[in-house]
Amino acid sequence: MSAPVLTGKWNYPTTIWSGPGRIAELPQACRSLGMKKPLLITDQGLAGSAMVKACIERNAAAGLPTGLFAGVKGNPTGANVEAGVAAYKAGGHDGVIAFGGGSGIDAAKAVALMAGQTRPLWDFEDVGDNSDRVNVAGMAPVVAVPTTSGTGSEVGRASVITNEDSHEKKIIFHPRMLPALVIADPELTVGLPPHITAATGVDAFVHCFEAYCAPGFHPMADGIALEGMRLIKQYLPRAYRDGTDIEARSRMLAAASMGAVAFQKGLGGVHALAHPIGAVYDTHHGLTNAVLLPYLMRHNRAAIAERMRLLAQVLDLPQQTFEAVFDWVLAFRKELGIPNSLADIRVPVDRAAEIGRMAEQDPSAGGNPIPVNAAALEAVFRKAVAGDLA
Repeated sequence: MSAPVLTGKWNYPTTIWSGPGRIAELPQACRSLGMKKPLLITDQGLAGSAMVKACIERNAAAGLPTGLFAGVKGNPTGANVEAGVAAYKAGGHDGVIAFGGGSGIDAAKAVALMAGQTRPLWDFEDVGDNSDRVNVAGMAPVVAVPTTSGTGSEVGRASVITNEDSHEKKIIFHPRMLPALVIADPELTVGLPPHITAATGVDAFVHCFEAYCAPGFHPMADGIALEGMRLIKQYLPRAYRDGTDIEARSRMLAAASMGAVAFQKGLGGVHALAHPIGAVYDTHHGLTNAVLLPYLMRHNRAAIAERMRLLAQVLDLPQQTFEAVFDWVLAFRKELGIPNSLADIRVPVDRAAEIGRMAEQDPSAGGNPIPVNAAALEAVFRKAVAGDLA
């Protein structure tokens, strides 16, 4: 019998102002971090939204002139970050408001990182000791304002940015990329359409699930992941059916943040595949994760079956088995309108070997419960395209 693992390294998140209407406190949030002229960074879809306009007007009325940069794609690119940094410097800004879903917040955190760096963005990829290269004094302070309940990027220490030259998603990391303050106002999420509510919500579930199944000793991450999955089971269908359900929206915001906190422990094959699929085919990250989840569950069954007993209890399932959790996941996805296969979201099989190789190199692959290589990940990808859950 091997000796138990008794050592670990645990880091937990940041200040969160949670509750309906708390976006009204944005000026105080900016001032608390020393900002006098912030730049609000968001994605293209939110550029002209009423809530972005209201934030800028609210700050202006409080004596905080606020710029807007909305040149961020659904899968943010290095060029988006460069343009954001140029806007930040040209406007003489002194802080960042990271506003939106995972794409807007990821790009904003990367802009805040790069505002005071001399090296190129890719020099800070999450590999080895690259984060030691960061000039911490040059980083801009960040207030994060999530408008979806999925990635949990508002409590994350990294950004996922696509390198358009290599068609790879890169994880840019530094501990100080964690926003200093988060405003989690569920009223900002009520306008999310049902299909985005579902995709982002199941994304949060996948974060919790992969973190819970990742090898290693991290009981705080496991506990948060389990409670996150319980909240998602209870409240995501409510938010999906009625977008104005503030209680459900608030619980989903919390669960999304919990997922990102939990995955400090690690992720796995779902994310390892979703990252190259998103980079190559420009798919929605949360939806890609939602489609892939049961295929990786099947692949990892031998390593995770025992863990499913406790998860089944937390989810209040009638049987405490792998199959009970697996069947529930399939039913849950169906209830939320999640497609069954990658082909259903227009992902072809023609570059399967390339996707497998890229997935093997993704940092998330190291957290898979069963060690995976390019061939194994290619095989899972092929099954997910075909809808083969046998």
